[in-house]
Amino acid sequence: MSDPKINTQYKDKLTSEEYRITREAGTEPAFSGAYWDEHSDGVYRCKCCGEPLFTSLTKYDSGSGWPSFYEALDKSKVTEKVDESHGMIRTEVTCANCDAHLGHIFPDGPQPTGMRYCINSASLDLDTETDPEEI
Repeated sequence: MSDPKINTQYKDKLTSEEYRITREAGTEPAFSGAYWDEHSDGVYRCKCCGEPLFTSLTKYDSGSGWPSFYEALDKSKVTEKVDESHGMIRTEVTCANCDAHLGHIFPDGPQPTGMRYCINSASLDLDTETDPEEI
């Protein structure tokens, strides 16, 4: 993750669970987050910096228990990194702007991309005021 000195700025902004997930690469239990079963229109922004990352237009029910998207709003808004933790090799997804841990990406999503961005609800804020068609 990013520099621990930079992470201290988030201690007052985030709950302890949000901090653990976004700044320490944690995860929330499946089916426990605020957005896994959310169906409202809007833009999903980074919990830490507010950067728009995903929209409701690409969100789908993967059955995994986490919010899932088949595409990022813009590939430049997320960074993919090799994650070899927990005895497996996965691709971690972080916010390109602030390095917040978002979740992981898997090649088992629907078309048109075939990808599944499996994202922690605690890493996101849903902005229902912004029209996803306009961003």
